[in-house]
Amino acid sequence: MQRHIAHFDLDSFFVSVERLKDSSLLGKPVVVGGHSDRAVVSACSYETRKFGVHSAMPMKQALRLCPEAIIVKGSMGDYSKYSRIVTELIVERMPLVEKASIDEFYIDLTGMDKFFGCYSYTKDLKNQIIKETGLPVSFALASNKLISKIATNEAKPNGEIEILNGTEKAYLAPMKIEKMPMVGESTAAMLHKVGFHTLGQIADQPLFNIKKLLGKHGADLWHRANGIDNNPVHPYHEQKSISSENTFHADTLDDAFLLQEIARLTEKICYELRTDNKIAGCVAIKLRYENFDTVSKQTVMEYTSSDHLIIPQAKALFIQLRQPKRPVRLIGVRLSQLIDSNQQVTLFQNENTIPELYSAIDDVKQKFGIRSLQRAVSLQASSNRALRPEDPLWINKNAADKGEA
Repeated sequence: MQRHIAHFDLDSFFVSVERLKDSSLLGKPVVVGGHSDRAVVSACSYETRKFGVHSAMPMKQALRLCPEAIIVKGSMGDYSKYSRIVTELIVERMPLVEKASIDEFYIDLTGMDKFFGCYSYTKDLKNQIIKETGLPVSFALASNKLISKIATNEAKPNGEIEILNGTEKAYLAPMKIEKMPMVGESTAAMLHKVGFHTLGQIADQPLFNIKKLLGKHGADLWHRANGIDNNPVHPYHEQKSISSENTFHADTLDDAFLLQEIARLTEKICYELRTDNKIAGCVAIKLRYENFDTVSKQTVMEYTSSDHLIIPQAKALFIQLRQPKRPVRLIGVRLSQLIDSNQQVTLFQNENTIPELYSAIDDVKQKFGIRSLQRAVSLQASSNRALRPEDPLWINKNAADKGEA
């Protein structure tokens, strides 16, 4: 059966949301990010891109390239809100949807050509998104995920295109090799050095030659240059949550201890989330009482994988859910609405170096074990007291065991 795969991408998403909030930004060069010396560009409008501005660029450099750029701090909460609205619109109308990131979706329409024109149906969905949200969106319809993503990038901004089955190789042939996802600067430089500049030149070579040049990566590139991609669209509900819970040896009434346990469990699953390069949009708490009655409560939140942002919300849920004077047998924390992280979301908090902090923490945990570095509040459970202002935020567990913390 012929596959029909659409790729939807919200154009310059963060900037587009800011323009919904402030129409005076329309048509002007806009950069989303911070104002400090360490700030970087989280997102930028097409008006700034023509000057060479791009995501992850230091803000100082962006302003040198485009002095007229308007800096907007941005709000991850607003971006999460609009992402959910678009997700609901797509999931409601399409049979199989993969949410690839906060602003990017793959849709499998295979078989729908029997009942609808796939292209016209997809275009109708685009028009609905624009009408109900005001956000510009581009899409491409093709036979696989790879071609639809590349074609969407070519159709931007606010464009649409269909790449007919059987024309994939011809469509890719004139493109520069840098247009292919996962071709980095070093690989491109190596290929240029031996005379390869377009995807068509790669596709026309015998597979053996490209494998000899680049190894296993060469085989992947050759298949991609020929428009071959069999990767499935993963349903949005798959890998929907990550959780951790603890059943106590003895039932407890100690709420201070339970709050500390929430911090420990949240820290643990946030580390796992970051390891999987995911962010979450919902947090839930589960309590099981001494008679096995089980209750839970959840709340949506800004997409994140930072435990310092999630722990307060998890604790607030516990306070709302907790029935006083009832011994607790089990407590659990669950994160759901998982999507892949992306560079824009990672950079969004870069001004206060939080991503760098978590990267350093995760490096320590990967090298010495997940319990080698913990929040101080997670180690207070044995003393059954709340964390004091003078207590350290982080404790090196190995040093603490030796009395050196």
